[in-house]
Amino acid sequence: MDRRFRSSRRIRRRPEFQKAYAEGTRAHGRLMTVFVLPRNDTRTRLGIAATKKLGGAVQRNRAKRMVREMFRQYPTPAGLDVVVVPRPALVTASLAAIEADYASCLRRHAHPGRRR
Repeated sequence: MDRRFRSSRRIRRRPEFQKAYAEGTRAHGRLMTVFVLPRNDTRTRLGIAATKKLGGAVQRNRAKRMVREMFRQYPTPAGLDVVVVPRPALVTASLAAIEADYASCLRRHAHPGRRR
């Protein structure tokens, strides 16, 4: 199994992030905010917006590593652009807690208007 996070699975350009922010659905979790935008193909891509509000470079890089690992392990529906904006609590959270928060955000995307 290839453990690398290939560029075909990443959102990299600013206009792609902005499109997800403007047109995607937003779900707030305890550890992150998730923007989800349906795509026309079957690939699911991940973008991570770890800003300086999160902390220094060490905290931002740790948050990004945790989110990437969660994205690799948690089954995400096909054909989505997913942008994750981590919150400071994510840096100290366990991978299981991050996966649970992410799953909750995805459920809210699948059922907008319903609160869980």
